[in-house]
Amino acid sequence: MKERNRILIAMSIAMALGYMPWYNFSAVLKYIAEEYRLTPADTGMILSAFQAGYVVVVTCIGWLADRMSLTRILFFATLSTGISSTLFIWGAHGKMSILVLRLLIGISAGAIYIPGIALLTKWFPSNKRGGAIGFYTGALVMAYAGGYLVASHLSVTCGWRTGVFWTSVPAFLAAGVIYLFVRDCPPDAEQTATAEASMGIAGPARVINPRPELAPRKVLTAPEGGYSGPTLISSGYMGHMWELYAFWGWVGPFVLSSLLSVGIPSDKAVGWGGSITAAIILLGVPSSWLWGIVADKKGRTFAIVIAGICSVAGEALIGHFFGHSLGLVVMIGAWIGFWGIADGSIYKTGLVEMVSPTLHGFSLGLQSAVGFFMTIISPAVFGLVLQWYNGPVEPSRATLWNPAFMVLALGGLLAPISALVLRRLPQAKLMGGGRM
Repeated sequence: MKERNRILIAMSIAMALGYMPWYNFSAVLKYIAEEYRLTPADTGMILSAFQAGYVVVVTCIGWLADRMSLTRILFFATLSTGISSTLFIWGAHGKMSILVLRLLIGISAGAIYIPGIALLTKWFPSNKRGGAIGFYTGALVMAYAGGYLVASHLSVTCGWRTGVFWTSVPAFLAAGVIYLFVRDCPPDAEQTATAEASMGIAGPARVINPRPELAPRKVLTAPEGGYSGPTLISSGYMGHMWELYAFWGWVGPFVLSSLLSVGIPSDKAVGWGGSITAAIILLGVPSSWLWGIVADKKGRTFAIVIAGICSVAGEALIGHFFGHSLGLVVMIGAWIGFWGIADGSIYKTGLVEMVSPTLHGFSLGLQSAVGFFMTIISPAVFGLVLQWYNGPVEPSRATLWNPAFMVLALGGLLAPISALVLRRLPQAKLMGGGRM
Protein backbone atom coordinates (compact mmCIF):
# COMPACT_ATOMS: atom_id res chain seq x y z
CA MET A 1 0.00 0.00 0.00
CA LYS A 2 2.78 2.46 0.90
CA GLU A 3 4.61 1.62 -2.32
CA ARG A 4 1.46 2.30 -4.36
CA ASN A 5 1.02 5.68 -2.78
CA ARG A 6 4.68 6.62 -3.30
CA ILE A 7 4.40 5.75 -6.97
CA LEU A 8 1.19 7.78 -7.27
CA ILE A 9 2.75 10.84 -5.60
CA ALA A 10 5.90 10.67 -7.73
CA MET A 11 3.92 10.27 -10.95
CA SER A 12 1.61 13.13 -9.99
CA ILE A 13 4.55 15.46 -9.29
CA ALA A 14 6.05 14.51 -12.65
CA MET A 15 2.71 15.15 -14.36
CA ALA A 16 2.26 18.55 -12.67
CA LEU A 17 5.70 19.61 -13.93
CA GLY A 18 5.84 17.82 -17.27
CA TYR A 19 2.55 19.02 -18.71
CA MET A 20 3.11 22.74 -18.10
CA PRO A 21 3.88 23.38 -21.82
CA TRP A 22 0.37 22.24 -22.78
CA TYR A 23 -1.34 25.65 -22.55
CA ASN A 24 1.59 28.05 -22.46
CA PHE A 25 0.72 29.01 -26.05
CA SER A 26 -2.81 30.03 -25.07
CA ALA A 27 -1.42 31.96 -22.10
CA VAL A 28 0.77 34.17 -24.30
CA LEU A 29 -1.54 34.17 -27.31
CA LYS A 30 -2.21 37.91 -27.27
CA TYR A 31 1.44 38.75 -27.88
CA ILE A 32 2.01 35.98 -30.43
CA ALA A 33 -1.19 36.92 -32.28
CA GLU A 34 -0.13 40.57 -32.43
CA GLU A 35 3.40 39.73 -33.56
CA TYR A 36 2.35 37.31 -36.30
CA ARG A 37 -1.16 38.66 -37.06
CA LEU A 38 -3.06 35.50 -36.13
CA THR A 39 -6.86 35.51 -36.64
CA PRO A 40 -9.35 33.41 -34.61
CA ALA A 41 -9.34 30.84 -37.43
CA ASP A 42 -5.52 30.70 -37.37
CA THR A 43 -5.55 30.24 -33.61
CA GLY A 44 -8.12 27.46 -33.84
CA MET A 45 -5.98 25.65 -36.42
CA ILE A 46 -2.89 25.88 -34.20
CA LEU A 47 -4.79 24.59 -31.17
CA SER A 48 -6.16 21.77 -33.30
CA ALA A 49 -2.71 20.91 -34.68
CA PHE A 50 -1.45 20.47 -31.13
CA GLN A 51 -4.30 18.07 -30.37
CA ALA A 52 -3.64 16.27 -33.66
CA GLY A 53 -0.11 15.57 -32.48
CA TYR A 54 -1.55 13.89 -29.40
CA VAL A 55 -3.87 11.72 -31.50
CA VAL A 56 -1.07 10.70 -33.88
CA VAL A 57 0.94 9.15 -31.08
CA VAL A 58 -1.59 8.00 -28.50
CA THR A 59 -2.87 4.81 -30.19
CA CYS A 60 0.66 3.60 -30.91
CA ILE A 61 1.72 4.36 -27.35
CA GLY A 62 -1.28 2.45 -26.00
CA TRP A 63 -0.19 -0.59 -28.01
CA LEU A 64 3.40 -0.21 -26.80
CA ALA A 65 2.20 0.18 -23.20
CA ASP A 66 1.03 -3.46 -23.26
CA ARG A 67 4.45 -4.63 -24.50
CA MET A 68 7.29 -2.63 -22.91
CA SER A 69 8.32 -0.79 -19.78
CA LEU A 70 5.80 1.90 -18.91
CA THR A 71 8.36 3.78 -16.84
CA ARG A 72 10.71 3.97 -19.84
CA ILE A 73 7.92 5.36 -22.04
CA LEU A 74 7.05 7.97 -19.42
CA PHE A 75 10.66 9.09 -19.03
CA PHE A 76 11.44 9.59 -22.72
CA ALA A 77 8.06 11.17 -23.51
CA THR A 78 8.43 13.70 -20.69
CA LEU A 79 12.00 14.52 -21.71
CA SER A 80 10.90 14.97 -25.33
CA THR A 81 8.12 17.33 -24.23
CA GLY A 82 10.64 19.59 -22.51
CA ILE A 83 12.96 19.59 -25.53
CA SER A 84 10.25 20.32 -28.12
CA SER A 85 8.64 23.05 -26.02
CA THR A 86 12.01 24.75 -25.50
CA LEU A 87 12.65 24.66 -29.25
CA PHE A 88 9.43 26.64 -29.76
CA ILE A 89 11.14 29.73 -28.33
CA TRP A 90 13.67 29.93 -31.16
CA GLY A 91 11.76 28.17 -33.93
CA ALA A 92 8.46 30.11 -33.96
CA HIS A 93 8.66 32.69 -36.76
CA GLY A 94 5.18 32.66 -38.32
CA LYS A 95 1.87 30.83 -38.50
CA MET A 96 3.20 27.69 -40.18
CA SER A 97 6.27 27.28 -37.97
CA ILE A 98 4.11 27.82 -34.86
CA LEU A 99 1.67 25.18 -36.09
CA VAL A 100 4.41 22.62 -36.79
CA LEU A 101 6.18 23.18 -33.49
CA ARG A 102 2.97 22.92 -31.48
CA LEU A 103 2.26 19.70 -33.39
CA LEU A 104 5.61 18.30 -32.22
CA ILE A 105 4.90 19.28 -28.61
CA GLY A 106 1.54 17.52 -28.85
CA ILE A 107 3.20 14.36 -30.17
CA SER A 108 5.64 14.35 -27.24
CA ALA A 109 3.04 15.05 -24.55
CA GLY A 110 0.70 12.46 -26.05
CA ALA A 111 2.96 9.67 -24.89
CA ILE A 112 2.68 10.53 -21.18
CA TYR A 113 -0.88 10.35 -19.87
CA ILE A 114 -2.01 6.95 -21.17
CA PRO A 115 1.08 4.99 -20.05
CA GLY A 116 0.71 6.73 -16.68
CA ILE A 117 -2.87 5.54 -16.33
CA ALA A 118 -1.90 2.04 -17.48
CA LEU A 119 0.80 1.93 -14.80
CA LEU A 120 -1.57 3.09 -12.05
CA THR A 121 -4.16 0.56 -13.19
CA LYS A 122 -1.63 -2.20 -12.49
CA TRP A 123 -0.73 -0.82 -9.05
CA PHE A 124 -4.28 -0.13 -7.75
CA PRO A 125 -7.33 -2.43 -7.38
CA SER A 126 -10.57 -1.13 -8.86
CA ASN A 127 -12.06 0.00 -5.53
CA LYS A 128 -9.09 2.41 -5.22
CA ARG A 129 -8.56 3.04 -8.91
CA GLY A 130 -11.04 5.88 -9.43
CA GLY A 131 -9.51 7.98 -6.68
CA ALA A 132 -5.94 7.22 -7.78
CA ILE A 133 -6.49 8.04 -11.44
CA GLY A 134 -8.56 11.06 -10.40
CA PHE A 135 -5.63 12.27 -8.29
CA TYR A 136 -3.27 11.78 -11.23
CA THR A 137 -5.67 13.64 -13.53
CA GLY A 138 -5.80 16.43 -10.96
CA ALA A 139 -2.03 16.79 -11.30
CA LEU A 140 -2.51 17.11 -15.07
CA VAL A 141 -5.00 19.92 -14.50
CA MET A 142 -2.57 21.58 -12.09
CA ALA A 143 0.01 21.58 -14.87
CA TYR A 144 -2.45 23.27 -17.23
CA ALA A 145 -3.22 25.95 -14.66
CA GLY A 146 0.42 26.41 -13.72
CA GLY A 147 1.41 26.84 -17.35
CA TYR A 148 -1.25 29.49 -17.84
CA LEU A 149 -0.31 31.37 -14.67
CA VAL A 150 3.48 31.39 -15.09
CA ALA A 151 3.53 32.04 -18.83
CA SER A 152 0.96 34.85 -18.78
CA HIS A 153 2.61 36.82 -15.96
CA LEU A 154 6.14 36.44 -17.28
CA SER A 155 5.03 37.44 -20.77
CA VAL A 156 3.77 40.80 -19.46
CA THR A 157 7.10 41.79 -17.92
CA CYS A 158 9.68 39.79 -19.89
CA GLY A 159 8.07 38.82 -23.19
CA TRP A 160 6.26 35.73 -24.40
CA ARG A 161 9.45 33.75 -25.08
CA THR A 162 10.44 34.02 -21.42
CA GLY A 163 6.98 32.79 -20.42
CA VAL A 164 7.30 29.79 -22.72
CA PHE A 165 10.84 29.03 -21.51
CA TRP A 166 9.96 28.88 -17.82
CA THR A 167 7.00 26.61 -18.50
CA SER A 168 9.20 24.27 -20.59
CA VAL A 169 12.08 23.78 -18.12
CA PRO A 170 9.90 21.99 -15.50
CA ALA A 171 9.47 19.09 -17.94
CA PHE A 172 13.16 18.26 -17.54
CA LEU A 173 12.68 18.12 -13.75
CA ALA A 174 9.67 15.85 -14.31
CA ALA A 175 11.78 13.43 -16.34
CA GLY A 176 14.23 13.31 -13.44
CA VAL A 177 11.47 12.48 -10.96
CA ILE A 178 10.30 9.61 -13.16
CA TYR A 179 13.83 8.26 -13.57
CA LEU A 180 14.51 8.33 -9.81
CA PHE A 181 11.20 7.46 -8.16
CA VAL A 182 8.84 5.65 -10.57
CA ARG A 183 9.05 1.95 -11.36
CA ASP A 184 6.96 -0.62 -13.19
CA CYS A 185 4.55 -2.69 -11.16
CA PRO A 186 6.17 -6.04 -10.28
CA PRO A 187 4.08 -9.18 -10.90
CA ASP A 188 3.56 -9.87 -7.19
CA ALA A 189 2.10 -6.39 -6.59
CA GLU A 190 -0.16 -6.70 -9.62
CA GLN A 191 -1.32 -10.12 -8.42
CA THR A 192 -2.09 -8.64 -4.99
CA ALA A 193 -4.30 -5.98 -6.56
CA THR A 194 -6.04 -8.65 -8.63
CA ALA A 195 -6.54 -10.81 -5.57
CA GLU A 196 -8.18 -7.93 -3.71
CA ALA A 197 -10.54 -7.54 -6.61
CA SER A 198 -11.41 -11.23 -6.83
CA MET A 199 -12.15 -11.36 -3.08
CA GLY A 200 -15.10 -9.06 -3.68
CA ILE A 201 -13.46 -5.77 -2.77
CA ALA A 202 -13.70 -4.79 -6.40
CA GLY A 203 -13.00 -6.24 -9.80
CA PRO A 204 -13.88 -6.48 -13.45
CA ALA A 205 -14.88 -10.15 -13.49
CA ARG A 206 -17.50 -10.48 -10.77
CA VAL A 207 -20.46 -12.78 -11.02
CA ILE A 208 -23.59 -10.71 -11.53
CA ASN A 209 -26.98 -11.98 -10.42
CA PRO A 210 -29.51 -9.28 -11.29
CA ARG A 211 -32.50 -11.57 -10.50
CA PRO A 212 -32.21 -13.86 -7.48
CA GLU A 213 -34.67 -16.37 -8.92
CA LEU A 214 -32.31 -17.06 -11.80
CA ALA A 215 -29.01 -18.90 -11.66
CA PRO A 216 -25.97 -16.63 -11.43
CA ARG A 217 -24.31 -15.76 -14.71
CA LYS A 218 -20.98 -14.15 -15.43
CA VAL A 219 -20.79 -10.92 -17.39
CA LEU A 220 -17.69 -11.13 -19.53
CA THR A 221 -15.20 -8.39 -20.27
CA ALA A 222 -14.33 -7.43 -23.85
CA PRO A 223 -13.40 -9.02 -26.17
CA GLU A 224 -15.22 -12.21 -25.09
CA GLY A 225 -18.21 -10.27 -23.78
CA GLY A 226 -18.41 -7.91 -26.74
CA TYR A 227 -17.56 -4.25 -27.11
CA SER A 228 -20.91 -2.56 -26.42
CA GLY A 229 -19.90 -1.21 -23.01
CA PRO A 230 -16.44 0.04 -24.06
CA THR A 231 -17.95 1.63 -27.17
CA LEU A 232 -20.56 3.56 -25.20
CA ILE A 233 -18.19 4.84 -22.53
CA SER A 234 -15.77 5.89 -25.27
CA SER A 235 -18.59 7.68 -27.09
CA GLY A 236 -19.28 9.60 -23.91
CA TYR A 237 -15.58 10.42 -23.70
CA MET A 238 -15.77 11.92 -27.19
CA GLY A 239 -18.48 14.35 -26.04
CA HIS A 240 -16.52 15.14 -22.89
CA MET A 241 -13.38 15.93 -24.88
CA TRP A 242 -15.23 17.95 -27.51
CA GLU A 243 -16.31 20.34 -24.79
CA LEU A 244 -13.40 20.31 -22.35
CA TYR A 245 -10.29 20.95 -24.40
CA ALA A 246 -11.82 23.63 -26.58
CA PHE A 247 -12.99 25.34 -23.38
CA TRP A 248 -9.52 25.14 -21.84
CA GLY A 249 -7.89 26.36 -25.02
CA TRP A 250 -10.26 29.29 -25.52
CA VAL A 251 -11.19 30.35 -21.98
CA GLY A 252 -7.98 32.39 -21.68
CA PRO A 253 -8.68 34.56 -24.75
CA PHE A 254 -12.32 34.80 -23.64
CA VAL A 255 -11.42 36.01 -20.14
CA LEU A 256 -8.90 38.45 -21.60
CA SER A 257 -11.55 39.76 -24.01
CA SER A 258 -13.98 40.13 -21.11
CA LEU A 259 -11.44 42.19 -19.14
CA LEU A 260 -10.67 44.42 -22.12
CA SER A 261 -14.39 44.95 -22.71
CA VAL A 262 -14.75 46.64 -19.31
CA GLY A 263 -11.84 49.00 -19.94
CA ILE A 264 -8.92 47.31 -18.18
CA PRO A 265 -5.58 48.27 -19.83
CA SER A 266 -4.01 45.67 -22.11
CA ASP A 267 -0.99 44.56 -20.03
CA LYS A 268 -2.98 44.45 -16.80
CA ALA A 269 -5.68 42.48 -18.59
CA VAL A 270 -3.13 39.87 -19.72
CA GLY A 271 -1.84 39.44 -16.16
CA TRP A 272 -5.28 39.32 -14.58
CA GLY A 273 -6.56 37.13 -17.38
CA GLY A 274 -3.79 34.60 -16.78
CA SER A 275 -4.53 34.50 -13.05
CA ILE A 276 -8.28 34.10 -13.53
CA THR A 277 -7.85 31.46 -16.21
CA ALA A 278 -5.36 29.54 -14.05
CA ALA A 279 -7.82 29.63 -11.14
CA ILE A 280 -10.65 28.38 -13.37
CA ILE A 281 -8.56 25.46 -14.61
CA LEU A 282 -7.11 24.80 -11.14
CA LEU A 283 -10.60 24.01 -9.83
CA GLY A 284 -10.30 20.80 -11.80
CA VAL A 285 -7.62 19.54 -9.40
CA PRO A 286 -9.94 18.82 -6.44
CA SER A 287 -12.86 17.95 -8.69
CA SER A 288 -10.97 15.17 -10.53
CA TRP A 289 -9.90 13.55 -7.29
CA LEU A 290 -13.14 14.03 -5.33
CA TRP A 291 -15.40 13.03 -8.20
CA GLY A 292 -13.26 9.96 -8.81
CA ILE A 293 -13.96 8.92 -5.22
CA VAL A 294 -17.67 9.62 -5.74
CA ALA A 295 -17.55 7.36 -8.80
CA ASP A 296 -15.97 4.59 -6.68
CA LYS A 297 -18.81 4.87 -4.16
CA LYS A 298 -21.87 5.86 -6.24
CA GLY A 299 -21.03 4.43 -9.64
CA ARG A 300 -19.28 5.47 -12.85
CA THR A 301 -22.31 6.35 -14.96
CA PHE A 302 -23.94 8.29 -12.11
CA ALA A 303 -20.84 10.46 -11.82
CA ILE A 304 -20.61 11.01 -15.58
CA VAL A 305 -24.25 12.08 -15.92
CA ILE A 306 -24.12 14.62 -13.08
CA ALA A 307 -20.81 16.16 -14.15
CA GLY A 308 -21.79 16.20 -17.83
CA ILE A 309 -25.09 17.99 -17.27
CA CYS A 310 -23.51 20.56 -14.95
CA SER A 311 -20.70 21.46 -17.34
CA VAL A 312 -22.94 21.63 -20.42
CA ALA A 313 -25.29 23.99 -18.58
CA GLY A 314 -22.36 26.30 -17.86
CA GLU A 315 -21.21 26.29 -21.49
CA ALA A 316 -24.71 27.22 -22.62
CA LEU A 317 -24.81 30.22 -20.28
CA ILE A 318 -21.35 31.76 -20.13
CA GLY A 319 -21.33 33.54 -23.49
CA HIS A 320 -24.59 35.38 -22.70
CA PHE A 321 -22.91 37.44 -19.99
CA PHE A 322 -19.94 38.71 -21.99
CA GLY A 323 -19.81 42.50 -21.75
CA HIS A 324 -22.64 42.58 -19.20
CA SER A 325 -21.28 41.09 -15.98
CA LEU A 326 -17.62 40.27 -15.47
CA GLY A 327 -18.44 38.72 -12.10
CA LEU A 328 -20.92 36.26 -13.63
CA VAL A 329 -18.49 35.41 -16.41
CA VAL A 330 -15.86 34.45 -13.83
CA MET A 331 -18.36 32.56 -11.65
CA ILE A 332 -19.72 30.51 -14.54
CA GLY A 333 -16.19 29.94 -15.82
CA ALA A 334 -15.28 28.58 -12.38
CA TRP A 335 -18.38 26.34 -12.46
CA ILE A 336 -17.28 24.87 -15.81
CA GLY A 337 -13.71 24.62 -14.56
CA PHE A 338 -14.90 22.39 -11.71
CA TRP A 339 -17.44 20.22 -13.55
CA GLY A 340 -15.82 20.07 -16.99
CA ILE A 341 -12.95 17.81 -15.85
CA ALA A 342 -14.64 16.18 -12.85
CA ASP A 343 -15.52 13.04 -14.81
CA GLY A 344 -12.35 13.01 -16.93
CA SER A 345 -10.69 10.03 -15.25
CA ILE A 346 -13.92 8.03 -14.93
CA TYR A 347 -14.12 7.18 -18.63
CA LYS A 348 -10.73 5.51 -18.45
CA THR A 349 -11.38 3.82 -15.12
CA GLY A 350 -14.68 2.41 -16.40
CA LEU A 351 -13.11 1.30 -19.66
CA VAL A 352 -10.34 -0.80 -18.11
CA GLU A 353 -12.95 -2.51 -15.92
CA MET A 354 -14.87 -3.63 -19.02
CA VAL A 355 -11.94 -5.01 -21.05
CA SER A 356 -9.49 -7.84 -20.55
CA PRO A 357 -6.34 -6.82 -18.61
CA THR A 358 -4.23 -7.84 -21.60
CA LEU A 359 -5.86 -5.04 -23.60
CA HIS A 360 -5.68 -2.21 -21.07
CA GLY A 361 -2.98 -0.18 -22.80
CA PHE A 362 -4.40 -0.64 -26.28
CA SER A 363 -7.96 0.14 -25.14
CA LEU A 364 -6.87 3.26 -23.29
CA GLY A 365 -4.89 4.39 -26.32
CA LEU A 366 -7.81 3.80 -28.67
CA GLN A 367 -10.23 5.63 -26.38
CA SER A 368 -7.83 8.55 -26.11
CA ALA A 369 -7.40 8.62 -29.88
CA VAL A 370 -11.14 8.93 -30.57
CA GLY A 371 -11.56 11.39 -27.70
CA PHE A 372 -8.68 13.59 -28.73
CA PHE A 373 -9.82 13.44 -32.34
CA MET A 374 -12.72 15.54 -31.10
CA THR A 375 -10.22 18.02 -29.68
CA ILE A 376 -8.74 18.48 -33.14
CA ILE A 377 -12.11 19.54 -34.49
CA SER A 378 -13.74 21.50 -31.67
CA PRO A 379 -11.10 24.24 -31.12
CA ALA A 380 -11.04 24.89 -34.86
CA VAL A 381 -14.83 24.95 -35.09
CA PHE A 382 -14.94 27.30 -32.10
CA GLY A 383 -12.48 29.63 -33.85
CA LEU A 384 -14.39 29.52 -37.16
CA VAL A 385 -17.71 30.28 -35.45
CA LEU A 386 -16.08 33.09 -33.48
CA GLN A 387 -14.64 34.57 -36.67
CA TRP A 388 -17.97 34.17 -38.51
CA TYR A 389 -19.73 36.37 -35.96
CA ASN A 390 -16.87 38.81 -35.24
CA GLY A 391 -14.79 38.99 -38.42
CA PRO A 392 -11.02 38.31 -38.73
CA VAL A 393 -10.08 40.25 -35.59
CA GLU A 394 -7.41 39.35 -33.05
CA PRO A 395 -9.24 36.90 -30.69
CA SER A 396 -9.15 39.13 -27.59
CA ARG A 397 -11.02 41.79 -29.56
CA ALA A 398 -14.02 39.56 -30.31
CA THR A 399 -17.31 40.74 -28.78
CA LEU A 400 -19.82 37.95 -29.63
CA TRP A 401 -18.88 34.67 -27.96
CA ASN A 402 -22.16 32.90 -27.22
CA PRO A 403 -22.57 31.00 -30.54
CA ALA A 404 -19.11 29.46 -30.18
CA PHE A 405 -19.76 28.31 -26.61
CA MET A 406 -23.12 26.85 -27.65
CA VAL A 407 -21.25 24.62 -30.11
CA LEU A 408 -19.31 23.17 -27.16
CA ALA A 409 -22.48 22.65 -25.12
CA LEU A 410 -24.25 20.76 -27.91
CA GLY A 411 -21.31 18.39 -28.45
CA GLY A 412 -20.88 17.88 -24.72
CA LEU A 413 -24.38 16.41 -24.43
CA LEU A 414 -23.03 13.18 -25.91
CA ALA A 415 -21.36 12.36 -22.56
CA PRO A 416 -24.40 12.13 -20.25
CA ILE A 417 -26.55 10.61 -23.02
CA SER A 418 -24.03 7.81 -23.62
CA ALA A 419 -23.76 7.15 -19.88
CA LEU A 420 -27.54 6.82 -19.54
CA VAL A 421 -27.63 4.30 -22.37
CA LEU A 422 -24.69 2.40 -20.86
CA ARG A 423 -26.59 1.97 -17.60
CA ARG A 424 -29.05 -0.29 -19.44
CA LEU A 425 -26.36 -2.81 -20.42
CA PRO A 426 -25.36 -5.73 -18.13
CA GLN A 427 -21.71 -5.05 -18.99
CA ALA A 428 -21.96 -1.75 -17.10
CA LYS A 429 -22.05 -3.79 -13.87
CA LEU A 430 -18.42 -4.71 -14.41
CA MET A 431 -17.52 -1.15 -13.44
CA GLY A 432 -16.74 -0.25 -9.84
CA GLY A 433 -17.37 -3.73 -8.51
CA GLY A 434 -21.01 -3.60 -9.61
CA ARG A 435 -21.64 0.08 -8.89
CA MET A 436 -22.55 1.31 -12.34
